[in-house]
Amino acid sequence: MHARTRYEPRDDYTTYWREHFKSEPYFDAKYQWEDFDPAYQYAYDKRAEFPDRDFDDVEATLEAGWQKARGKSRLAWEQAKSAVRSGWHAIERALPGDADRDGL
Repeated sequence: MHARTRYEPRDDYTTYWREHFKSEPYFDAKYQWEDFDPAYQYAYDKRAEFPDRDFDDVEATLEAGWQKARGKSRLAWEQAKSAVRSGWHAIERALPGDADRDGL
């Protein structure tokens, strides 16, 4: 059982990103929500799969799985990586305590 976060249910997490993705520094106007949504959903799923791991520790695994996870997203991994990282860290920050043991 995973710890509950402020992003449960998943709809809260999705709503947050739908409302904020355009203000992220990695946002590129040639892409739309439908391109970014799979990256945020991938972060949500994989953060649950690797609850005690830091993003940097699993980045190679995430990259390897992106091609399948991206669905119809036009984002290649290099473009999606920042959105996945942001989604991952948003969940991490919502968890009580120091979930990734990084001191923050």
